[in-house]
Amino acid sequence: MERWNDALTALQLLQLYPFGFGGVCLRAPHGPVRERWLQALAGLGIGLVKVPGSVDSERLLGGIDLAHTLQTGQLHLQAGLLQQADQGLVCLPMAERLSPALLAPLVQALEQGQVPPTRHSAAPSPTRFGVVALDESLPDEPGVGAALAERLGVWLDLHELSPSDIHAAWQGDSESDGLQIRLSPGALARARELLPQVQASDEHMQALCAAALGLGIGSLRVPSLALRVACGHAALNGRSTLDADDLGYAARCVLAPRATQWPAEPSAQESEPAPPEDATPPPETPEPPENADQAPENDAEKDKDPDTAPPPEQNPEPSAEDLQEMMVAAALASLPPHMLDALMTRQGAASHNTSGRSGQTRAGSQRGRPLPPRPGRPGGQARLHVLATLRAAAPKQRLRQAHSTGRVAIRAEDFHIQRYQQRASSCLILALDASGSAALQRLAEAKGAVELLLQQSYARRDSVCIVAFRGAQAQLLLPMTRSLVRAKRAMTGLPGGGGTPLALALKMAHEQAAQLQRQGVTPILVVLSDGRANVTLQGLGGRAQAQLDAQSWGEQWRASGHRALWIDTSMQPDAQAQQLATTMDASYLPMPQVQSQRMAHAIERVRSPHA
Repeated sequence: MERWNDALTALQLLQLYPFGFGGVCLRAPHGPVRERWLQALAGLGIGLVKVPGSVDSERLLGGIDLAHTLQTGQLHLQAGLLQQADQGLVCLPMAERLSPALLAPLVQALEQGQVPPTRHSAAPSPTRFGVVALDESLPDEPGVGAALAERLGVWLDLHELSPSDIHAAWQGDSESDGLQIRLSPGALARARELLPQVQASDEHMQALCAAALGLGIGSLRVPSLALRVACGHAALNGRSTLDADDLGYAARCVLAPRATQWPAEPSAQESEPAPPEDATPPPETPEPPENADQAPENDAEKDKDPDTAPPPEQNPEPSAEDLQEMMVAAALASLPPHMLDALMTRQGAASHNTSGRSGQTRAGSQRGRPLPPRPGRPGGQARLHVLATLRAAAPKQRLRQAHSTGRVAIRAEDFHIQRYQQRASSCLILALDASGSAALQRLAEAKGAVELLLQQSYARRDSVCIVAFRGAQAQLLLPMTRSLVRAKRAMTGLPGGGGTPLALALKMAHEQAAQLQRQGVTPILVVLSDGRANVTLQGLGGRAQAQLDAQSWGEQWRASGHRALWIDTSMQPDAQAQQLATTMDASYLPMPQVQSQRMAHAIERVRSPHA
């Protein structure tokens, strides 16, 4: 198949120049298809260094060789994994799970062509390498980090390929089903000699930029990578100028996987220039006489002269517009059905659900609740657990006495590191409906429930934020606080009556949640309302438009991925409130007779979903 052929061509490009176009981002699950591609990658003869996701910064960038230093008593440094991959490739298994702390120095070294300095090295060392990122994420999960994926020229997706497709594509090949795609030394030398001589015209560059813009690609780095890939493809095929095959491969493997929109087709009115308004119509042509049908043909035959006739054009060079149309067509033809819709949905989806009991659990090595130590290499943020290390080394001292000099003999397998577990603080955003439909009977009980929640939050050192909405506006009644006295004072003076600007309340709650998330706080929303919105975002009346505005902001809250609870305070379970709760992906709880203790328990269950 064409997709498998493109994947093998990418291997030849890696052999030609591993660091010339950033590398390859391979989206494929575990299976024979990916294993065959990786087997062919290992057979290229290029240095390949695997970087696991658990590696620390010192092992990645270089630092002290602690085991050798303890054995000899002298300081010894070791080269990092990126330095070992110089002039070769770095393979990232499960690249979608790499932490930002690991991606940042990797992207910096990939961008600048040098390893960033550590505390043990004074200056960065020049290092050039390519990256092979193995993306094993599902369609509804976030993939490789955007900073890294943008710098990898070729994107391959082998999800839809099966082993039978590979065998069918390479049927008749006698060399291990096509896995021997390594270039011979002579062919590799010729391609590397030809690569600097490949010419790209202005029309080629203009077509690449226009095709990227038409497919919704806003990064200027992508057309540059596509040009490098096209030049490498031309050098592999022994051409010194780019042609349609080279640009087509760049369109399929560089531009198409990054497409976010269908290219806009020019309308007929835009393609044909409109005549000016003041232009006079052309004069009518008189009809020729009936017996004058042959006259124009005879005159034309007399005017023809084979010696003076212009020679026909032979193989005219395609224009930039033709090249752009060809590249866009090649990119769209390589896209699977509904791929653009899936990409847009995937980009809009939240990467993680950040809700929890007392905030998101974070594993750390500096502070928090102590956890049992585990074997590991100290360095970076991982601190050495001295007592656990000595306990692990003590039973082995008799075996190590022959090589020791009186000191305790400690090896690398004895190292244990400290571990802590800490939870990010959470903030409960209470959106209270103080309109006329809810204020008379239920506002007092809602205030009592809020006071109970404030007491519980104060005991856990969590925060509370109160948004009240009534009339034609939503008011931030209480910013994020832990003060119980301040919260009681704000709740005491809360008036009731007026319209229900539900959309404004959801908008304000969304803004507060975004601000809390930037501060490292987990937001949880609790709405106490009957859901009967009758005030729009502009503060005007109108139930239909007010309900649409509330639905819109409910969808935005759902996209944020935060937990929410909707307490329906109407006398009977209301369909509008249930619909809004479904839109927000919130838990729904009808409570006609509001009880402060019951409301507090319901909100507590939302704060601890696993209890």
